[in-house]
Amino acid sequence: MELKINGLTKRYGNKLALKEFSYTFTPGIYGILGANGAGKSTLMNLITDNVKRDEGEILWEGTDILSLGAAFRALVGYMPQEQGMYGDYSARAFLRYMAQVKGLPRKAARGQIEELLELVNLTDAAHRRVGGFSGGMRQRVMLAQALLGDPKVLILDEPTAGLDPKERLRLRHYISNLSQDRIVFLSTHIVSDIESIAKDVLLMKEGTLVTHGTPEALIKKAKGKDLEDVYMFWLGAD
Repeated sequence: MELKINGLTKRYGNKLALKEFSYTFTPGIYGILGANGAGKSTLMNLITDNVKRDEGEILWEGTDILSLGAAFRALVGYMPQEQGMYGDYSARAFLRYMAQVKGLPRKAARGQIEELLELVNLTDAAHRRVGGFSGGMRQRVMLAQALLGDPKVLILDEPTAGLDPKERLRLRHYISNLSQDRIVFLSTHIVSDIESIAKDVLLMKEGTLVTHGTPEALIKKAKGKDLEDVYMFWLGAD
């Protein structure tokens, strides 16, 4: 399983949002670190084909995703930074709605939804309105919807933003268990979210991939004690 990106570039008017990004991803969790405006969300949106690239290519198993079209999009699960859900829906009803949007067969979706509710520890609350959920519970619903259809590429954009430490730890635990047979992108500016679970860490600044490596290798290179030191070493200075 391989997702290969070559020379990916995106401009918004005169602003260069992503500059010649190249990387090869295989199964595992990839932490993508950077401040707001670093190009993280642009990269996510290009992989999901929500925006059009200006240059470069994105290859799934050697074939450009533009050629694969809907066949590739069916392999992608996306948890956006903004929580877009209907507050009057129960958690179960929301997941049923999202399964319909994704075109999943009703019978298969029904069983999968119950499995996902159990995975994210929401079975007992599945009948409750999402609008009454805590931030952490809503994030778990969004993670569950991203997993509908058993995607091979899972994109999580700031999944723990706004959560308290207990909820962040819980969500991080769920995410760490998902990477055995899929490629997981975890875009964040919260360094502690990825230090213990990332296979590789990519540091981005102003649309450019500054450096990458395992957490251990990056810490050693920065002569630091943790990824906070790595972040400040590579990205701390404006």
